[in-house]
Amino acid sequence: MTKKKKVLLQSLFLLFLIIGTIIIVKQQRNTPYQHNTGFIFGTIYNVTYQYDHDINGEILQELNKVDASLSTFNKTSIISQINSGKSPTVDDMFADVFTLAADISKETDGAFDITVAPLVNMWGFGFKHNTMPNSHSVDSIKHFIGYDKVALQGRKVVKKDQRVTLDCSAIAKGYGSDVIARLLKSKGIDNFMIEIGGEIVTKGLSEKRLPWKIGVTKPSDDSLNTNQEIQTVLNVTDKAMATSGNYRNFYYKGGKKYAHTIDPHSGYPVQHSLLSATVLANNCATADAYATAFMVMGIEKAKIILDKHPELMAYFIYADKNGKNAVWYSKSMKGKILE
Repeated sequence: MTKKKKVLLQSLFLLFLIIGTIIIVKQQRNTPYQHNTGFIFGTIYNVTYQYDHDINGEILQELNKVDASLSTFNKTSIISQINSGKSPTVDDMFADVFTLAADISKETDGAFDITVAPLVNMWGFGFKHNTMPNSHSVDSIKHFIGYDKVALQGRKVVKKDQRVTLDCSAIAKGYGSDVIARLLKSKGIDNFMIEIGGEIVTKGLSEKRLPWKIGVTKPSDDSLNTNQEIQTVLNVTDKAMATSGNYRNFYYKGGKKYAHTIDPHSGYPVQHSLLSATVLANNCATADAYATAFMVMGIEKAKIILDKHPELMAYFIYADKNGKNAVWYSKSMKGKILE
């Protein structure tokens, strides 16, 4: 083959490659974005994705599988059966979440704990009580609180105390977002944003052909959730994001503010300066669980965990010594902050 002919063939190949790329990009730009919303796990889901047709039916089918496994709102779910004293064979979803929850509980020295619900309920956030718990009632419930009091043996959950109950609400929404992300990826969908009760997974670009931008709400004493002022905006493309915060989930009694985050060790609501913990991770279940754990631990203990896990990014809003909002974030988060 002559040098001239070789150059000509290379030029033709390059031309076809350019034309092919243009066609693919044009087709992708012309593919519409679908927008689905609905109700699951006692909250709202929103899914935006670029695809040639609506697949909300398949999305809901996957979410219903998670619901049937992990939702305490579903009285026939696997977790509800376990809590009622039955011993069902757990499915893959339950096993995945239980195993991840146990691992994060160990990493955080029990700050994250899926057995803490009875304490949460007693303090008035699951079922309202007219009187504040006393030390005797707290101590009596603490006897059956602790991630080490329950284990997964094969496909069965084994309890050291039959009074132990499970609640995966601080990890299940994130896991549900991960499940939908896997569904979309399996269909070759490269651009999407999934949000379930504030727990988010993104990939690719938004409808505006820009990275996905998610706002972090500024803390305020607004229990009715009417104030939506944004503290900062994060670029969360190809990441999962979860936020946990005390600033809206609280009540006053006797002039004292009680947060919704309960410390599984003490049995009492946490009393520290951290108002909001936003975590970015490679999957949403992990981000969800660590955001909750950090709200229990407070900033200083959370920093120790972050040093051990560089794959996690965190953005904390806390009250300084003057009671004003201040911000701390991990070094790896710096490139994600847009404003």
